[in-house]
Amino acid sequence: MKLFRLQLHWQILIALILAIVYGLLFPTTYNISPEAIQSLQKAQVSNELLEQLNQHSGKEFTTLQEFQQALKTSLSPQEYEAYQYTIRQASYSNSQVNAVSWMGDLFLRSLKMLIIPLILSSLISGITNIGTGKNLGRLGLKTMGYYLLTSVLAIGTGLLFVNLFKPGIGADLNFQEKVAGLVEKQRSLRDILIEIVPDNIFRAFNESDMLSIIFFAVLFGFFVTKVDLVSREVLKKAFNAIFDVMMKITLFIIRFTPLGIFGIVAKVIADQDDLASLMSRMGIYMGTVIAALSVHFFITLPLLMKFLSKSNAWKHFRNMTTPLLTAFSTSSSGATLPLTIEAVESKSGVSNKISSFTLPLGATINMDGTALYECVAAIFIAQAYGYDLTIVQQMIIVTTALLASIGAAAIPMAGLVMISVILTAIGLPLEGIGLILAVDRILDMFRTATNVWSDSCGAVIIAKSEGEDLPV
Repeated sequence: MKLFRLQLHWQILIALILAIVYGLLFPTTYNISPEAIQSLQKAQVSNELLEQLNQHSGKEFTTLQEFQQALKTSLSPQEYEAYQYTIRQASYSNSQVNAVSWMGDLFLRSLKMLIIPLILSSLISGITNIGTGKNLGRLGLKTMGYYLLTSVLAIGTGLLFVNLFKPGIGADLNFQEKVAGLVEKQRSLRDILIEIVPDNIFRAFNESDMLSIIFFAVLFGFFVTKVDLVSREVLKKAFNAIFDVMMKITLFIIRFTPLGIFGIVAKVIADQDDLASLMSRMGIYMGTVIAALSVHFFITLPLLMKFLSKSNAWKHFRNMTTPLLTAFSTSSSGATLPLTIEAVESKSGVSNKISSFTLPLGATINMDGTALYECVAAIFIAQAYGYDLTIVQQMIIVTTALLASIGAAAIPMAGLVMISVILTAIGLPLEGIGLILAVDRILDMFRTATNVWSDSCGAVIIAKSEGEDLPV
């Protein structure tokens, strides 16, 4: 019983460590079993292809790379391209991890269930509480100014580290994985800006198009302040009440965070191919990304808090341990948003007026860690292929990474698509993305935690600039 008397962040940390051990003890294997064949038949895979797969029946492949190589020897390039993901899903074998991974799936679904009603109610509630259009404009300028500043500082840090350590020099090009479908998913900055305005708000809700939802919520909240007093007070009380209910549900779901994180991380670790080999082959690249993120996380953002708001970054960090550990484990700043709002308001003392405006916006467009990562990844790929980038090309990377990060949350395969946009801008081969796929999921954990930390620091800085007295 003592475990459950621990503070929540200690429970999460223990769950994280146990999940890593569990994942290492029960690694994932792949085999073409009778159950896998039945699953493929249900997926309407042709009998000819099933016959080709039967030659591997009974064999157990201990790594995904080994399994993919076997498939490539049996299937034509066209068949492999079309069916490799379906075959991999059907051949996945890890009963021990399947026994716990459902907790992670359920936890993530619970958090995602809250995102849209929470963003909608918090933004509308926050804007109506702000009051006048002048106050909203001032707050909006401060928020966007902070996001722009931190993103530029993050990208600059990444640029410095990747040029200093040159992780791509001598990289093993044979360690490349096939990437498909990126070109079809690319969108220009013009498309992103146009699509912020939804042609159907209910379709935006259905597709979780956060930029469109935020635009609608801001517009709705602003015009609530323009209607007559009776209507304004009714709507203000209604959305304040909805937001209160959503936060109560959030506090209930937070109780299950350790179980959810155990299920998520155990599967992530178990599904990794040989971690020791991965670290030895990609160690310099991973080290460069993590070092740059660490400088931004532990030095740049705390210094901004100290000089812009005279706040204690260490106290705020302790208040943020639960959402930061959740962000690290889930790799989703959107799914972590309910926990971030709860921690920033109840522990760091930021008013709902500030947090409900800055945090939903930040979770969608303020991607410090992601922008830094994209910059390092693009230059790593250039170095691996032997391209000597000019200062102008590196500045193009910085600018493109900054602009692409704004639309990242609304794009499927966001991280990879962002890199593809940058590579296209400077004429590098899209195939280079395959070099970083093996470690992308691991690094995603670090950059998401950085994104969430930046958002929370921004809420504190802006709250202090508005004259709020905070316990940090």
